[in-house]
Amino acid sequence: MKSRFKWVTAIIAVLVSLIIGFNFNNQQTLAAKKDPNVLKIGMEANYPPYNWTQTNNANGAIPIEGSHTYANGYDVKIANIIGKRLGRKVVVVKTEWDGLLPALTSGKIDLIIAGMSPTAQRRKAINFSKPYRQSTFVVLTKNSSKYANAKTLNDFKGAKLTAQQGTVHYELIKQLKGAHREPAMRDFAAMRQSLISGTIDGYVAENTEAESLKMVYPNAKAITISKMPGFHVSKDESTISIGIDKKNKQLLNDVNKILATIPNNKRNKLMSQAVRQQPNSGNSTSKGAKKENWIVSTVKQYGGMIIGGVGMTLLLALVGTIVGFIIGLLVSIVRTIPTPSTRYKNWLLNFIKWLLSVYVEIFRGTPMMVQAAAIYYGIAQFWHINLNRTVAALFIVSINTGAYLAEVIRGGITSTPEGQFEAASALGMTHTQSMWHIILPQAIKNCLPSITNEFIVNIKDTSVLSIISVSELFFVGSTIASQTFQFFPTYLMISVIYLVLTFTVTEIFNFIEKKLIGDKNYNLNTNQIQVSTAKDAGANN
Repeated sequence: MKSRFKWVTAIIAVLVSLIIGFNFNNQQTLAAKKDPNVLKIGMEANYPPYNWTQTNNANGAIPIEGSHTYANGYDVKIANIIGKRLGRKVVVVKTEWDGLLPALTSGKIDLIIAGMSPTAQRRKAINFSKPYRQSTFVVLTKNSSKYANAKTLNDFKGAKLTAQQGTVHYELIKQLKGAHREPAMRDFAAMRQSLISGTIDGYVAENTEAESLKMVYPNAKAITISKMPGFHVSKDESTISIGIDKKNKQLLNDVNKILATIPNNKRNKLMSQAVRQQPNSGNSTSKGAKKENWIVSTVKQYGGMIIGGVGMTLLLALVGTIVGFIIGLLVSIVRTIPTPSTRYKNWLLNFIKWLLSVYVEIFRGTPMMVQAAAIYYGIAQFWHINLNRTVAALFIVSINTGAYLAEVIRGGITSTPEGQFEAASALGMTHTQSMWHIILPQAIKNCLPSITNEFIVNIKDTSVLSIISVSELFFVGSTIASQTFQFFPTYLMISVIYLVLTFTVTEIFNFIEKKLIGDKNYNLNTNQIQVSTAKDAGANN
């Protein structure tokens, strides 16, 4: 009994300490959210030269909320001007492209400054400022490509082309007659890697992306399609504006007034600066300098980000598994309670069991990525509760894990021989006593491999939380790859880290399982004096 309480106390202590540590580390972030003098800017911070992530505040970079990294780029320079004129401190809320609109409408950010075009569809959801950048569209390919000398829209016949998901660029491919429209990609880093590796022939983007790509990949070729005969694009689709919530009309007026004071020559100058300052632009290493090993240079520059990503991944997996185990244990116990004799109690128990079954089916039957987006943005939009994204991530992983472990533990309980329930009842034990002292210790021990597996799955599945921009290991790896353009080495390194984490967890749980199983020669039907080995028998002879 005492040992069991020690285990429970230890689990609760670990959980409480992790939550306290998390809250302590995020005090500054939570305080910034409540400060009305903070202007929160939503952007990917992964789209140079418009925006990118860096490890210091060089060249006027501004902090990214909830991390020790900074954002810079043309969008950041525009945001700095707006923040200074409004007298508000600018903070970047790093958000995936698909999450920008819900982040704005739910109040998590004040402005979208992310190279976004004010299309008619987007105007239905949010307001847009006057343009702060005019775009010219190009197809980016290789110099060696057979499409590098295309002169007309028909010259792209047979080309495998793509663009970023959720942008007007992807729709423009339809005007390139005969081109194969490949599936849209999440970000420009993925498209760049696909182009370099040869899995696509090119992608549609703006001319600024062409300038940015050529700085890091000289073999790139930009083919301007905006001036080709037959190409059509609306005015809204060829401009870049700032997104503002429809309820915030005063901010819209203020932003338009500020943009009107920035002349075109200054905007062009800011863009030129952004192109020169973008990561890996080739101006950071002097000519003739000794080339440093890639792993060493990456660890030196991004080591802190990687450690932070590993820590966040372990935090989410550990807390999610512990809390999920507690949820699953409670749910499985309730769902295995015998039918009461009283009609009212019977009805109430069946109703509770039905609710728990609905919970299990919903969270087992829907992807965690969808759950994350719905919970994180939905709670803010409909109930005006602005959850910290890490708190939201912990909640999501926990309830998702609880749904799976509820069925795992329920299976462990129901697989216990019925005779043990009957024996406990014969000894005068209540259902609760028999569950706590006899059934659950056996069921949990039998379920330990499945619980271990769920822990390992959680370590890997935290990567889907990039949809709400949680800085776990995969999200950090994607950021590093987009800055260094070393996609294969970066993701290989991230894969090795995941393997080390999962292998270590597996070995720890294997050790625990062996300790719980105990001596395989132990026989419950005899005492230890009667148990003998073949060696002992030989000695007696």
